[in-house]
Amino acid sequence: MKIRSMKLREAHKSNDGVSAHCTVLWDRTAEHIVTASSSDTSISIHDALLPSVTPKVISNHKDGVTALALSPNSTCLASGSNDRSVKLYKFPGGEFESNISRFTLPIRALSFNRQGTMLAAGGDDDGIKLINTIDGSIARVLKGHRGSITGIAFDPKSEYLASVDSVGTVIIWELQSGTTIHNLKNIAPITSSDFSTLTALGWSPDGEMLAVSGLKNDVVMYDRDTAEKLFTLRGDHTQPVCFLAWSLNGKYIATSGLDRQVLIWDVDKKQDIERHKFDELICCMAWKPHGNALAVIDVMGKYGIWDMVIPSSMKSPTEGIPDLISQKSDGLLFFEEEEHEPSISGSLSDHGEDSLVGSEPPNRKRLRHFQYDEDSDEDMSLPPKVESHKKPYISGKENMKSRNATSAGPVAVTGPVMQEAFQSGSTPVQPGKRRFLCYNMLGSITTMKHDEYSHIERHVVSLDGPVVTASGFGDELAVVTHSSPPLPSNEQMLMFEVFNVSNGTQPIKARLPLTPGSCLNWFGFSEEGQLSSFDSMGVLRVFTNQYGGRWVPLFSASKLKKKDENYWMVGLNSSKLFCILCKSPDKFPQAVPKPVLTLLDLSIPLASSDLGAENLENEFILSNMHLNQIQRRIQETEALGQDAASLDDEALNSEAALDRCILRLIASCCTGDKLVRAIELVKLLSMEKSVRGAIKLVTAMKLPNLAERFNTILEERLLKQEAKETIFKETTEPKITVTDTNKTFTAPKVFKAPEPVNELQSGQLLSPSFVKKKKTEEPAKETEEPAKKTEEPAKKTEEPAKAVKVSEPKSSTKSENGGLGKKNTGEESAKSLRFHSVSSFQGAGILVYPSLI
Repeated sequence: MKIRSMKLREAHKSNDGVSAHCTVLWDRTAEHIVTASSSDTSISIHDALLPSVTPKVISNHKDGVTALALSPNSTCLASGSNDRSVKLYKFPGGEFESNISRFTLPIRALSFNRQGTMLAAGGDDDGIKLINTIDGSIARVLKGHRGSITGIAFDPKSEYLASVDSVGTVIIWELQSGTTIHNLKNIAPITSSDFSTLTALGWSPDGEMLAVSGLKNDVVMYDRDTAEKLFTLRGDHTQPVCFLAWSLNGKYIATSGLDRQVLIWDVDKKQDIERHKFDELICCMAWKPHGNALAVIDVMGKYGIWDMVIPSSMKSPTEGIPDLISQKSDGLLFFEEEEHEPSISGSLSDHGEDSLVGSEPPNRKRLRHFQYDEDSDEDMSLPPKVESHKKPYISGKENMKSRNATSAGPVAVTGPVMQEAFQSGSTPVQPGKRRFLCYNMLGSITTMKHDEYSHIERHVVSLDGPVVTASGFGDELAVVTHSSPPLPSNEQMLMFEVFNVSNGTQPIKARLPLTPGSCLNWFGFSEEGQLSSFDSMGVLRVFTNQYGGRWVPLFSASKLKKKDENYWMVGLNSSKLFCILCKSPDKFPQAVPKPVLTLLDLSIPLASSDLGAENLENEFILSNMHLNQIQRRIQETEALGQDAASLDDEALNSEAALDRCILRLIASCCTGDKLVRAIELVKLLSMEKSVRGAIKLVTAMKLPNLAERFNTILEERLLKQEAKETIFKETTEPKITVTDTNKTFTAPKVFKAPEPVNELQSGQLLSPSFVKKKKTEEPAKETEEPAKKTEEPAKKTEEPAKAVKVSEPKSSTKSENGGLGKKNTGEESAKSLRFHSVSSFQGAGILVYPSLI
């Protein structure tokens, strides 16, 4: 198994190289990372999107910070310290809220329940305090441990609390009664006296298993209700596991050992799938709430992000997150009055600031301060009771089924989170720094935050969902909205609408595809006006009208992206992508100094070509799309009654470029002995001369059978074209009549059948549209004498047909672009007809035939 390497950056300084326990947390939006160290009095809030930015520092403790906890909705941060206090802060601002509790000895562990209504705190004191987060009152004190409490974890189902101490004892408590359900002694390693590492403990996300570091350098899984040993995870750890972290879907678990290794386990298969060897011991880890990354921090205060922890071939660590039934909560957990009061001893408070000695348990008088659901028949904020400790599993299940109320308090959001709104080409606000208000192909606008006002002048309409972003081009405005909440696999469900502001119409409305597990990073128009999107996985897509309107991927960063590079999208044209390369982990550039644009070639993420002609196949698809876009613009221009001559020329050039690409592909097919594919490709050629060029090509390559097949294809095409022109003449050609001595004569129609194409001689091919000169001259000689004899009558009929000269047809009845361009439409063919006449039949009538000029 490959051992990875990863750089860590310093978050907190160690004291003379002495190891200290450090903590790392993600917030639920993955925008911030919080770190702390027992050797540092400050807490750091890092910008996860731009780690190079100086973190926000909170300094309220007088001694090192030993524990951190973030409420499930990421609005409240709790910290514990060697100074024996527990403090609360607003998050992510970091404003100090209160000293919520105080102990007599240092704190070692903190944990919020799933509703965020209760905070459990424990340490070197002999009890665990359950603190109401609303008013700071002590709901209960749990006593039973003989050593320092080093780990605390709330059951995700809000029934139990698990705790572990420094002597290896694990206790499972029932929250409703505060009693001990299971007391498992000597099952975990004994913690060192310096407390730089703690004992690993954690509930699975579905709450069915409790993971505890074992005595054999392994992790042992225990049943939720019976505490029976289920199985162990035993691998290459050579020393005890000191920390573990479950992935959000419970499929994986990360373990850190005293051997300085971090292993990633597939829980179902019970085997490790990835590992990382570090220079120092990793004392804390946290999975990214959405995505595939793991934050780690070592005992020296250095932290980093391990990206792509789980191999791409396996299920994402955030896919299929369990949807647990959340208990009703009004921000405060109440216990029944008949229950015994919590035993709060003097040893749990120093009678100083925030002294809680003599505090009464919450009573019903406190109910008037909180809002309750009037439809509820009972106090649903209470955790379900467990009727029997012998069969708590059955009892717990029954109680869970009997409660259908939803939470009215600050409930944790464990599922996928909707992407927030953003503006393409803008960078996040950074206090005191300039940022890009807009950066696109026209230029850039930088701004700095000041007290100001702004206004918008635009039509007001209601949209179908929360707005993600918007972009404009000419009279068109494209808007992206959420169509529904994200899927459990963390796929954003987005749709886009295009509005024509001048006409007040909505020509397009459809779904916006994204790479699974990604979010939208950029949305806008190309220089030519083609709607485009760029997601966080580095995939660029453009919208085409083909197949009723589809998005086509034109670029994938996975083929070019280096591990230390990120692409920040700026714009694109028909052949290039304009972006700014950002050194990882930065996701966007700084406004000062102004970054340099990088141009990348568009490259459709195709499978490898069996011809070895990936570039040609890519060029073919891009050229075809470009031609389709030009033809659409021609149709739109003609629909408005405007001149499209310049677009006609552009379409002709595009057809020529596409034909050249096809000819090169035909050559590759012939070289690779893919003759059937070459026949299919020649049918895609749009110009007659291109088909003739293909015939010459295969003749030169000594493939006579293929040349004959190409010749047949050209013959069939020309015959079809000439037949269409004949039908068109018959329906549009005027009938010319001459009145002579009260008689009316209708000029007969002359139709000349095309001659067959001759066999190839010296690589030359004659088109059936060419009429041999000798045969065209003979009818002229035959009609020459009668013309002289009937000269006078002919003069009399000059008014309806002024031209009396016999005109020889042009050599080709097919336009240069083979009928695919606008110049080959029936309307243009009609405009190019000229009628020529000669007198014949001794003045009895006029012979008329058309020729293309």
